[in-house]
Amino acid sequence: MVYPLISTENPIILTNPKIPRIQERYTKIPSFQLRSIFRSSQHHNPNSNRFNKEIKPKSQLLNPVIVTNQGEVSVRKGQKRKEYEERRSLSHEGFQEMLALCGLGYWVQGFRCFPWLALNFHMAHNLNLHPSALQVVQNSGNLPMVAKPLYGILSDTLSIGGAHRIPYICIGVLLQALSWGQLALIPVAGQALPTLMACVLLGNLGASITEVAKDALVTEYGQKHRITGLQSYAFMALAAGGILGNLLGGYFLLKAPPRMMFLIFSVLLSLQLVISLSAREECIGLARPLDHILTRQSISENIRKQLSDLMIAINEDSIFRPLTWIVASIAMVPILSGSIFCYQTQCLHLDPSVIGMSRVIGQLMLLSLTVLYDRCWKQIPMRKLIGAVQVLYASSLLLDLILVRQINLVMGIPNEVFALCFSGLAETLAQFKVLPFSLLLASLCPRGCEGSLTSFLASALCLSSIVSGFWGVGLAALFGIKSDDYSSLPVGILIQFLAALLPLVWIHQVPMSQPVEKERKKGLSKRTRRNRRIGRVVVGSVFVYRRERESEAWK
Repeated sequence: MVYPLISTENPIILTNPKIPRIQERYTKIPSFQLRSIFRSSQHHNPNSNRFNKEIKPKSQLLNPVIVTNQGEVSVRKGQKRKEYEERRSLSHEGFQEMLALCGLGYWVQGFRCFPWLALNFHMAHNLNLHPSALQVVQNSGNLPMVAKPLYGILSDTLSIGGAHRIPYICIGVLLQALSWGQLALIPVAGQALPTLMACVLLGNLGASITEVAKDALVTEYGQKHRITGLQSYAFMALAAGGILGNLLGGYFLLKAPPRMMFLIFSVLLSLQLVISLSAREECIGLARPLDHILTRQSISENIRKQLSDLMIAINEDSIFRPLTWIVASIAMVPILSGSIFCYQTQCLHLDPSVIGMSRVIGQLMLLSLTVLYDRCWKQIPMRKLIGAVQVLYASSLLLDLILVRQINLVMGIPNEVFALCFSGLAETLAQFKVLPFSLLLASLCPRGCEGSLTSFLASALCLSSIVSGFWGVGLAALFGIKSDDYSSLPVGILIQFLAALLPLVWIHQVPMSQPVEKERKKGLSKRTRRNRRIGRVVVGSVFVYRRERESEAWK
């Protein structure tokens, strides 16, 4: 064992002025005590002389610590403080730009109910479509959204002009503006069902690309800057857009033709396109280096690698189990939205304003539920929360049965008031149920798969809703629910209720709580880790090591 070697000829002089206590302690040691220390080291190690001759210390003092002037230190501190403030101001500006860009995008996404309300009334009253045909058009128009994983993989692997999110947002907004602009400016496009379907498919294609890019942008920004709750903010903006869209939609249907509503939404999309084109990913700290022109082989390799990473992420139990539960819970419930809509407008003769206001109340409830979840309900175990929401969702489906059976009139509640208050409750709970799963997958999403995984979730949810819609079409055809015969509609609603309770059987697939992100430790270099582990004190020309370091010299 080698002990510290201390010279007795000269007093110890510290080269580091930050450790005066060590200097005072060692300068007070008399010379005979220092000699005794040296003799004790020779007593415990008889071969110390040989060691002094043959083995040299591994670390040597090459450059002494030089104390600089206080003025220079203050200048350096001022420069560092100035750089820190500049970085902080840039990050703050980038955060504000991020909130503005995504807030506007999600608000416009929620405002899509404004033209869709007009489109539903146009197909039901002007084109005289049957309830089943109306529901087929609604669900078939969502087919481009099933391909969202492809858009997410392209967004992750292929950059456009050095950016990989905002250009795709612009492309999607442009496609939406073209589709709704055709319906607004070309009268023939909305009169024939094939051209109408082509415009609907083009608009939903643009909407799906925009949604994928926005979801990936929110997830990537939140992970990089360690900001939680951006998905809740997105849901709030989405609900706010839905509130205004349904509120104005019911009013405009009474005052203006549907084409005017299509034109207003096209102008709003043009405004979003201008704002998106002016945004830069460099300002929010998500820009990637401008890649060279990729060959077809390199693009295919990147897509293949991204697909492999996506499959690995999906096969994780923490992602696969809750994902299968939420998809199955939506797909197995037959939706009779087309039949309910035609029953309300054709049999009960409800005004468009009443239906629009009922959806406004539903979006207000969604906004309130999102705020409550963000503030209070995150502490509730996720499995218990989702189970309670599923039970409430199944119970809310029975409210349509009360309206169909006219039980509300027996209780003294008019049809308009009942539809206004309770017609949109089931849809609201179905939308809110997705929020905890979005936050869960966003926290578990691996780096580099933000667009792929979030788009896969959106695609799976869209596919499950399409399957649910076609189940509803088949159920309506099986029981003979038509525009002139709604006698079997209560039976269909009861089947809906029972199907909504079935997912509670395998609720154990949902985790009990959200994963808690562990605080990352500051990265240390190899030399810093070695010095922290072993330890070194520099006193003049003397190096004092811990025993672990000294034992390495003998090996």
